[in-house]
Amino acid sequence: MSAELRDRRGRPVVVVTGMGLVTPLGWGAAANWSRLIAGESGINSITRFPTMGLKTTIAGTIQSQTGAPYSAFALALEIAEAAADEAVRQSGIGVTGRFPGPLFIATPPSELEWPQLARLVAADGGVADPGDDGGYQRLLAAARSRRFDDLRPHAAFASIADAVQTRFGTIGEPLSICTACASGASTIQMAMETLRRGEAEAALCIGTDATVHPEGLVRFSLLSALTTRNDPPEKASRPFAKSRDGFVIAEGAGAVVVETLEHARARGAKPLGVVLGAGEKADCYHRTRSKPDGSAIIGAMQKALADADISAGAIDHVNAHGTSTPENDKMEDLALRHVLGERVRDVPVTSNKSQVGHTLIAAGAVEAVISLLTMREGVIPPTINHDDPDPDLALDVVANTARRASVRTILSNSFGFGGQNVCLVLAAEPS
Repeated sequence: MSAELRDRRGRPVVVVTGMGLVTPLGWGAAANWSRLIAGESGINSITRFPTMGLKTTIAGTIQSQTGAPYSAFALALEIAEAAADEAVRQSGIGVTGRFPGPLFIATPPSELEWPQLARLVAADGGVADPGDDGGYQRLLAAARSRRFDDLRPHAAFASIADAVQTRFGTIGEPLSICTACASGASTIQMAMETLRRGEAEAALCIGTDATVHPEGLVRFSLLSALTTRNDPPEKASRPFAKSRDGFVIAEGAGAVVVETLEHARARGAKPLGVVLGAGEKADCYHRTRSKPDGSAIIGAMQKALADADISAGAIDHVNAHGTSTPENDKMEDLALRHVLGERVRDVPVTSNKSQVGHTLIAAGAVEAVISLLTMREGVIPPTINHDDPDPDLALDVVANTARRASVRTILSNSFGFGGQNVCLVLAAEPS
């Protein structure tokens, strides 16, 4: 094998040959990119359900293209398939319904939605009395008879993965991943490691989330994680600004096709970028909070750089996790100071969440696609609403207006509840 097809450690070089994107800014990578570099926001007032009595009434929602009533399960599947279809088509890999590799997909924890819950509590075709155990008895009866096909797709964690595999014909058992808000990045990490081990030559990676519903909003509100700056919605997400007060929940999907460089070249595919490395580190500190000293975040970044076999000095840009919560942004600044050292004030940093909101499970995949576009186009999307920089932070935030720059290597950070942290090192296409 030619030396350039392997890295300095003798591992196969892993490249991206296709990417797809759906966010509140639009359907497709091109539609998203034009609005990203224009500094536009995809955050709006929620119209999907009544918000009276809620402290937060804004989100980054996506309207289904099928016209069907909202369902978190159905919309997450729809946008996952749309992003994957775009990525597979761009890659030109395989044939329709026969993808020559495994599927790694990040999806939210699955649960029954209100229509299914209503059916569960229905007794003899009517609505159960509050004290009635009709729903429980129906559940027992369904379990005994195994007649629960109408409920299973909405409660089985792997059901979205099964549906995507059926459409795209991926090889082997699909792997569903949920590492909180690091999940999308985890799919790319796991695919890279699979290809390096020689277990596959190509893989399809997807992160998807469509959980802007009352329960989701209330849960994050109770954690004091969401912004309450509702008016105007587009000004709410303010990563690294002094006035930041919480994140904006949003929906989205990102997908990439990854291959070994040897496999891509053999079929004449053009690489769009390289997955140089990934680092992962959990801190096991708290159910939702990260360890205040940032040690786990620092560790994830350092492990990503070590895995990529580069120094911190090679990083041209950081696509930050940047949620717009006071604690997260401060901790990411602390970690970047430690990792980048004196260069921390010179490396441009941006947070896509200022424009698309926090897409939760999908965020790592969504931001990986945007990072690849940044390198290819030579433009760094802005962190909008950065009108009052936090003087306690040392970062060179790309504030409000896109910045032209030659970007060859990007550190893309994803930090999740429970201290689940994954960082990716992405590079421009190989020569």
